[in-house]
Amino acid sequence: MLNNWVDMLKNVRGAAGALAKANPKLMTGFQGLNAAQNGAGALDAKTRELIALAVAVTTRCDGCIASHASAARAAGATEAELSDALGTAIALNAGAAYVYSVRAMEAFGQFESK
Repeated sequence: MLNNWVDMLKNVRGAAGALAKANPKLMTGFQGLNAAQNGAGALDAKTRELIALAVAVTTRCDGCIASHASAARAAGATEAELSDALGTAIALNAGAAYVYSVRAMEAFGQFESK
């Protein structure tokens, strides 16, 4: 096992209390952002959580992975659906590395000695 995700989620939520106490306006804003995440209601909770998990992978946020894995499971996501969502995250990361490699090559070329 790489991580105990259940404990991680509990620990992140427990540790967040210190930030909330130190900066209550920030926490209120963050909670409001999360509460508004269903937007216009065009996506169901399961789809939103699968997207959130894929984004959590691309941003490398373990706390986000724990939180959204729990929420995706509660929303009824299956392992097959999660696997498809994660496949998209993997493909996107490879695509992003490709695009940024092109950018790096271009930048390198612009610093050519004259």
